[in-house]
Amino acid sequence: MDFSRRDFAKLLAGAGVSAAFCQLGRSAAIAAPVSGYKAMVGIFLFGGNDGWNMVVPTDSTRYAAYAATRVANIVLPQANLTPLAGSTYGLHPSLAPLKSVWDEGGLNVVLNAGTLFQPLTKAQYNASPNLRPVNLMSHADEQAHWQGLRARDINVDGFMGRLSDRAAQASIPSLISFGGSQLAMLGKSTSPLVLPSSGLVSQYGTAGNSADPVVFARANAVSAFADGAGQGAVTQTTATGLSSAYAQAVQANTILSATSTVDQYFTNPTTGAALTSDVARQLMRVARMIEARSTLGQSRQTFFVTHGGYDTHANQISVQGALFTDLANAMLGFNKAMKALGLNENVTCFTMSDFGRVYKGNAQGGSDHAWGNNHLVMGGALKPKQVIGTYPSQVMGGVDDVSNDGRFIPTISQEEYIGAIARWHGVADADLPYVFPNWATFNGGGRGPLGLFQG
Repeated sequence: MDFSRRDFAKLLAGAGVSAAFCQLGRSAAIAAPVSGYKAMVGIFLFGGNDGWNMVVPTDSTRYAAYAATRVANIVLPQANLTPLAGSTYGLHPSLAPLKSVWDEGGLNVVLNAGTLFQPLTKAQYNASPNLRPVNLMSHADEQAHWQGLRARDINVDGFMGRLSDRAAQASIPSLISFGGSQLAMLGKSTSPLVLPSSGLVSQYGTAGNSADPVVFARANAVSAFADGAGQGAVTQTTATGLSSAYAQAVQANTILSATSTVDQYFTNPTTGAALTSDVARQLMRVARMIEARSTLGQSRQTFFVTHGGYDTHANQISVQGALFTDLANAMLGFNKAMKALGLNENVTCFTMSDFGRVYKGNAQGGSDHAWGNNHLVMGGALKPKQVIGTYPSQVMGGVDDVSNDGRFIPTISQEEYIGAIARWHGVADADLPYVFPNWATFNGGGRGPLGLFQG
């Protein structure tokens, strides 16, 4: 039988342990004990969400400027917007399911946030390219900037992974992705548990009771390797890690396959039908892992969820409407599940995306790559009904626009935005510069974590 290195790699990946396998030979930093329970859930909207149609000003002056500036085929009629009571903003009509969360005080809006190396004016942007983030408006680079938080350096690890480096470690990682292996999850001394959004974790081609001699041999080979006894220090260390990873997969499968009380909340609020979108499946599984927090021995959990398709260069009204319908229904279901578990005040969910899109739009009924963007934060610990930040000038080529079509310079940095959530989550002030490499630039001199939370 030809048992190749490629087969062995598949065995690892099929067991859902390739990320955990990276932990071999490492020891996690153990933080001081923390009290209570908290979880943060990042939802990355891959492709570059058009936040200017996610959150729209509703006062007469700014809405008129919005309608006059954006090309007509991506303008949302004012009457169709979902009003956010007590503010001068409305949500995209497909986000209407989140209105109840806003009304209850569990939703905030963050305006014009994005990648910054330092606070930047248009004059500085034009005069000093060395002050700009590198490769702005590139999908790959801006995804790395959002997840790694190094605006001018190579990102080899991510903020969630570095946060995990400073957290107490349980037998199964408290850092979990349902959106595949992502940079945000990679720490310097810890790695995440990567789980599927549907189905269970399984070993590739190794059904131990198979009558196929090739499959049977594979199963025996993996079992022997995972034992590692008498094979030397390197093999023993590797085998220990592999066995641990398989044990994690078994424990995760038990949670994912069991009947759960949270599933019932992931239904269409209009029809009552079960939600089937990938983002809904991911958030439902996040809710299951939160429900099992005590079994897992985790007082802090960090999750990464993905939702793709936001690169709307054309046909934006239709595409974004469908995406937002799935996102809003999934987030509402998750909110209901947290309330049912009595954990709404213990869990914060927030959006990220590559970048915003041009304010003006394009001739194809879409919008192109830009910079600053609007985001949503959801959770019971938030100060109620806040719109944080400054909406940019709607003058094309004006003080906030580095082009002539609405590529707005962010006025809120990722450190100020995500840093507020990390501090609430329990990251000590002394550890914030480790988690956020550019923390000193955005903490002090009148800047710092956004005031998202109560207390």
